[in-house]
Amino acid sequence: MGMSSLKLLKYVLFFFNLLFWVCGCCILGFGIYFLVQNTYGVLFRNLPFLTLGNVLVIVGSIIMVVAFLGCMGSIKENKCLLMSFFVLLMIILLAEVTLAILLFVYEQKLNTYVAEGLNDSIQHYHSDNSTMAAWDFIQSHLQCCGVNSSSDWISGPPSSCPLDANIQGCYNKAKSWFHSNFLYIGIITICVCVIQVLGMSFALTLNCQIDKTSQALGL
Repeated sequence: MGMSSLKLLKYVLFFFNLLFWVCGCCILGFGIYFLVQNTYGVLFRNLPFLTLGNVLVIVGSIIMVVAFLGCMGSIKENKCLLMSFFVLLMIILLAEVTLAILLFVYEQKLNTYVAEGLNDSIQHYHSDNSTMAAWDFIQSHLQCCGVNSSSDWISGPPSSCPLDANIQGCYNKAKSWFHSNFLYIGIITICVCVIQVLGMSFALTLNCQIDKTSQALGL
């Protein structure tokens, strides 16, 4: 029973992490592609590193490293790799919970900060090609204009703004989208946390099972 349980846990954890490793590779690939193409540009000038490409590269790299540790630790039955996998997942989970709490507590300050950042970047639309690319992409894809309205464009709205007198501002439209999809975002967030907890549980259980099997075999 011990050996069969060990094999089952080992292969479940291996394929579980293999799937996430492939997903991490895809995310990293998209991030590198966006960085090379530079399609999205820089929206917040005071945070030049905060671009879609950079975010995808960081997220993809983290997923790949964690999933790799899970894959190798499970298939090789290596306790050191399994515990590294467990600790990293725990750190990521704690960071996510902390971030969620901070976003909830400082929601008003964050809204003010984002609005100020957008208003600042809109002033550099014509002088910064990266900022221009970011605004053109957002306005054309979200079908919005300016931060709060088209009147934010002092010299007149650019061609990426939809031709509609009652068009919403991008900041307001993004907030409306977030509030209307809050339930789905919450469900996805909870599912991610549950998957992380399951991964931690499998790793810890497999680690304990390796100890029990080693003791039973007299190793």
